[in-house]
Amino acid sequence: MLTTDATGAGASTGREIDLFSQEFAADPFPVYSRLRSSAPVHYDPATRLWLVSRDEDIRKVLLDSATYRNDNALRPVLPLRLPALRIMERVGFNIPPALFNNSGDSHAGLRGIVLRMFSAQRVREALPMIERVTAEELDLLEAALEVEGRCDVASTAARTIPIRVMLEMLGIAGLSEVDTATVAEWTDAFITLFWGRTDKDEQRLLAGRASDFYAWLCDLAELREVPDGSLLAALAAHRMPDGSPMTRDEIVAICSNLLVAGHVTTSQMISTALCRALESPDEWQALQAGGPERAEAFVEETLRREPSLTAWRRITSRETTLNGVELPADAELLLLLTSAGTDPEAFEDPEGICPFRDSGRQHLGFGLGRHRCPGAELARAEGRVFLDMAARRFPNLRAADADGPPFLELVSFRAPSRLLVAQTDGK
Repeated sequence: MLTTDATGAGASTGREIDLFSQEFAADPFPVYSRLRSSAPVHYDPATRLWLVSRDEDIRKVLLDSATYRNDNALRPVLPLRLPALRIMERVGFNIPPALFNNSGDSHAGLRGIVLRMFSAQRVREALPMIERVTAEELDLLEAALEVEGRCDVASTAARTIPIRVMLEMLGIAGLSEVDTATVAEWTDAFITLFWGRTDKDEQRLLAGRASDFYAWLCDLAELREVPDGSLLAALAAHRMPDGSPMTRDEIVAICSNLLVAGHVTTSQMISTALCRALESPDEWQALQAGGPERAEAFVEETLRREPSLTAWRRITSRETTLNGVELPADAELLLLLTSAGTDPEAFEDPEGICPFRDSGRQHLGFGLGRHRCPGAELARAEGRVFLDMAARRFPNLRAADADGPPFLELVSFRAPSRLLVAQTDGK
C-alpha cells in the first residue's frame, strides 16, 4: 500500500515500485491505481524521480513550461558506467538541446521546421508511400507465415515500417549505404542505454551501437549535396537566434531526436495495438469490417490506454508545490502518461478499449503544450494504415504466444518486445 509521509513525498509501506521489472512492464495498471489514490506525487528513491500519476496534475505540469522545464528529458535514467562513457567519448558523442530537451530560445525555430516536415498536408501526401511500404512489409510477413508458420511482428513489420517511413519523410533515404535494419538496431540500442537498467557488459555493447549511430548522423550532417525539401536542407538553411548557422552537433541532435522518436514510439504503438486487437476475435473482425475509421479509432484508444511513450520527464526551475507536495528546485519529475490515460477522474471505463469514445483525442499519448509530439499525425496515419491493411489481409491472424508477450523493461517506453502471430487453418 502506498501512503504519504510527513513531507508530502510518497512512501511505500508494502512492496517498493520497480520501474524496470517485467512484472511492472507487463501490468503497470495496479501500481498506477495505487499511486493515484494514495501518493499522486511520489518520490522514487531508486531513480530519484518524483512520479506524477494523475491526469490533472500532469496536464498542469505540461502546460507550465516555465516552472517545469524539459532540460532533463534525454538524460540517462540511471548513470552510465565509465566503460560505456569512454566508448562514446571516442567518437565525441555530443547531442546538445534540440527538441525534446530544449527550453531555450532556439526551440521555437527548430520546432517550426519539424512541424512543417510533418504537417497534416505532408502526411496526406505521404499516404501512398506509407501504404506501399506497409504492403511490402506485409508481403514479407505473409512469406514468413507460409514458411515458418508463425512470425514475430514486433521485430519485423512493426519495427521496419516506421523507420522506412521516417527516412522517406525526412528526405534522407538513400543518402547512405546503411540499411534500415541497422538504423532500427541503433535507435533500439539508444533507448535501452538511456532508459533501461543494464549491466556493465550490456552497456558497452549498447554504447558501441549508439556511437555508430552518432557517427552515421555526423556523416549525414556534413553532406553538402542534399535533396531540396529534405530535413537536412531545411536545417542547413536555418539560422539560430543569434544569426549563426546550425553546428554539426545541433543538426545531429535534431536528426537523432526525430529518428529515435519517429521509429521507436511508432513501432511500439503498432505492436501494442496489434497485440490488443488480437486478444479479441470480435475486435479483429470489427477491424476487418470497419475499414480505416475503425482502425483509426482503435489506434486512438491504444494511444490513450497504452501509449508507447509511457512517461516523460521534467525538472523544476524553482521551488513549487504540486498537489500539496513541496518540490525543491531541480526536482526531477516522471510524468506517468499511461496512468493519466487510465485515470477514472478523466475517462469513463478507463482501462477498457472503447473505440469511438466521446473523449476522442483528449488524452496525453502525444503530450500537451509547446512540446507536444510534432509527429502525432504521421504516427496516427502509420498505425491506421497498418491495422486496416493487416486485418483485411490476414482475417485469421491470431496471437501465437501461449503465455502472452514479454514487454520492454524500460522507463518511458512500453510495448511487447516479442509479438508472435500465426494463422488459423482457415486462412
